[in-house]
Amino acid sequence: MHRLKCIGVLTSGGDAPGMNAAIRAVVRTAIFNNIQVKAIYKGYQGLISGEIRQLYTDDVSYIIDRGGTILKTARCLEFKTPEGRQRAYDTMVREGIDGLVVIGGDGTFTGARVFGQEFNIPIVGVPGTIDNDLYGTDSTIGYDTALNTIVEAVDKIRDTAASHERLFLIEVMGRDAGFLALNGAIAVGAEAAIIPEFATQEDQLERLIQNGFHKMKHSSIVLVSESDTTGGAVGIANQLKERGFNPKVTILGHIQRGGAPSATDRVLASRSGVAAVDALIQGQRGVMMGIVNNKIVQVPFSEAIKDEKLIDKHLVDILQVLCV
Repeated sequence: MHRLKCIGVLTSGGDAPGMNAAIRAVVRTAIFNNIQVKAIYKGYQGLISGEIRQLYTDDVSYIIDRGGTILKTARCLEFKTPEGRQRAYDTMVREGIDGLVVIGGDGTFTGARVFGQEFNIPIVGVPGTIDNDLYGTDSTIGYDTALNTIVEAVDKIRDTAASHERLFLIEVMGRDAGFLALNGAIAVGAEAAIIPEFATQEDQLERLIQNGFHKMKHSSIVLVSESDTTGGAVGIANQLKERGFNPKVTILGHIQRGGAPSATDRVLASRSGVAAVDALIQGQRGVMMGIVNNKIVQVPFSEAIKDEKLIDKHLVDILQVLCV
């Protein structure tokens, strides 16, 4: 087996709380194993342009509690081209980088899979996205923190909703995955969640009107996924106005991606970062470090990207019972 002498680490796609904790774990695990580690700034764009420098233990001190990513992140269209990936590979050769740890979501791993296959490069992924939409892992880095941010925000909005006996539609992130909306709704005691995984927008809206709004307690809180399938909070609000309701809309937006990571995300990121370097040392490639039943598992990029992570229908049933 070829011994790794130097690995590169990058973050790509949307930032997520806990990415810095993962970077810290990768750097310190590599150094512990007498392997050099180099920071690749601004994701795959930095790999193409050569924005790279060696990292040492002190470089990752005092970052475990910081949100965002010290390596910065960017989406790179050039990396989707053969010419861009060739430039990235040339940079790796010039920098003496033998393998990569990439931290991000499905777009990050899609690029890593193609790049690794084209140039026979050992690449291991660490799942960092608040959407929690990657198959093969119970949770992704940043999801728990984002969920807690939603809970904190909605708890405050409920005070106003109750004071004015109003209906609030609160839009949360998640793209085409309803994990944040559904679990957030359960956690805050919301009346409902409108998510892209179940039924159509119209069906969910009709069910809300029939089973929820007609009771109108002191207030009503509904969490809505931002996806095109749901229409978002604004789309739902416009339909409700046509039916005589007067909902208020709050879009939480990028507040969900920021802030210090929770203890859960810090531990997950640390475990995943250590496991990623260990996997490279063992000769693994093209795999993501997932967590299932509190154990780290290796999931092929092909599965993590292509297979759909399903919502637990039992959680939907729980929400419907608890909003009675």
